[in-house]
Amino acid sequence: MGDLTENFSRFEFACHCGCGFDDVSLGLVDALQRLRDCVGRPVHVTSGCRCRNHNRNVGGAVNSYHLRGEAADVSTKLLTPGELADLAEFTIPEFENGGIGRYPGFVHLDVGPKRRW
Repeated sequence: MGDLTENFSRFEFACHCGCGFDDVSLGLVDALQRLRDCVGRPVHVTSGCRCRNHNRNVGGAVNSYHLRGEAADVSTKLLTPGELADLAEFTIPEFENGGIGRYPGFVHLDVGPKRRW
């Protein structure tokens, strides 16, 4: 059980450097919960909020939506990253109109403007 939604907790979105930054967008979390409900299995957050130092250390974009708590990198054992990205794009309006990046092993999803890579 999560403390933000049925399946997601704030600690999943906390910056990995240990700084404590965990101010995640509730719009992002709600959209991820709907995606998880569509998948029917856990969706794992591999990266959520990032402070500037951690973002720089992992090679993140200078204006990354992770810095605002409006992005998450996610994966699931049930679907390939391409399948998960397609499901997000075609079933969740926030991601249809937001950013989706396909990477080996995970998908970047954000609630910023529409972009694809």
